[in-house]
Amino acid sequence: MDVFQDAINAAKSVMAQHIEALNNRDEHALLNTLHFPHHRLSGTRLKTWPAGAEYFADFKARAGSDWGYSEAHVLAVLGASTDKVHLDVEIRRFRPDGTLIKSFKSLWVFVQVDGRWGAAFRSSFAGD
Repeated sequence: MDVFQDAINAAKSVMAQHIEALNNRDEHALLNTLHFPHHRLSGTRLKTWPAGAEYFADFKARAGSDWGYSEAHVLAVLGASTDKVHLDVEIRRFRPDGTLIKSFKSLWVFVQVDGRWGAAFRSSFAGD
């Protein structure tokens, strides 16, 4: 077994919790999957949320009014240590009827801070 398997499992679990909270429109649970400040690099534009106040509203604006739900598929673990994991993830956004809006790859960086795992940074090819 990989010496960092516990960290990898924790990161994958937080990724799953993030998508579940997003799809349930549970802002409190969603924010608990992230560390703040939280950073997102899309294209060449870096967005930083100092705290969670605007995070979910920003997501809904990016996803669009026809967004119904999302899926995340972990493609690979790119690196891991006891307190940090890089995941190569494919994100898929769907309309409520199940038709695909878009699919894109993202690098998610999960870290353990004060005993809590959360995403601190991601770089995506979402184009928004």
